[in-house]
Amino acid sequence: MTELRQQTGIPQLDEMLSGGLLPGKLTVVLGATGIGKTQLGLQFAQAGLQQEGQAGILFDMATRGDSQSHSDYAERLFQWKLREQFVDAPFDLEQIWNADQARKDYQHLFRQSGRRVTRRDMELDEWKEWKLEFVKKLDSAIAFFYSNFVHGVRRTVIDGIEPTDRPSDSFQFHAFEYVYHQIMRKEYDWVARDLFRAQFRSHQEQIEQHPYDFQQIGCLLLLTTHEVMLDDLIQRPIESGDVLSNANTIILMGKIREGNRMSRALHIAKHRGSAVDESLVPFEIQESGLQLLT
Repeated sequence: MTELRQQTGIPQLDEMLSGGLLPGKLTVVLGATGIGKTQLGLQFAQAGLQQEGQAGILFDMATRGDSQSHSDYAERLFQWKLREQFVDAPFDLEQIWNADQARKDYQHLFRQSGRRVTRRDMELDEWKEWKLEFVKKLDSAIAFFYSNFVHGVRRTVIDGIEPTDRPSDSFQFHAFEYVYHQIMRKEYDWVARDLFRAQFRSHQEQIEQHPYDFQQIGCLLLLTTHEVMLDDLIQRPIESGDVLSNANTIILMGKIREGNRMSRALHIAKHRGSAVDESLVPFEIQESGLQLLT
């Protein structure tokens, strides 16, 4: 039986990916600021509305304010008004089972403008402060993911990770690894235990009435790079243990030179277990979003 793939919202890209992305796997999109990663992420999230009956969710890890303009893009591209789950707002666990109250589209984990994210830029005390801040926000993040997954969301887009020379030096990558492995890739009842804690038994009947299969949830990680040119991205080395080495699919987005002008192009560098079109495909950002010029 052929596994159902998640469509990206871009038919030409789905063709290059042998039908789309595999659910339950990690896809990483790399490119410089402004290349079009966020538009691609929003198109993937919006495509869930038609394919799974629920649009995907956006988890923003930027530390320098809302530079990604998710709300503006979503409204312009799809007339989609993002409902935000504020990370510091009190969350009533009794509301989780009410889809109208619990379903949110967007959460911004760190809203502290100008915060440095790499270990080499910080004193030890600053690194400890990051960890403490993340722990404080973790319950809200768990609630955000869980309350969406129990109501049918099967796509997550994670944005806002800043470029670093070594991912292992970045606090954002530490936070991503936790979210990915300890929330997105755990059985639903174990996520519920982490969320409800002492109240788990009193909610157990409702938890069992709202199961979900984490292996059906796709994750698109949008990773900002120093490299601007597509050729430089293609030659970029992958560290052992790097998130890229664990990704099922890697999509590169960068600039290419055509004669005396620059344009944008996309390349699928990795698509494990699938036939893949390895062409360099030009694309444009149009009013309707990212459009491949094939």
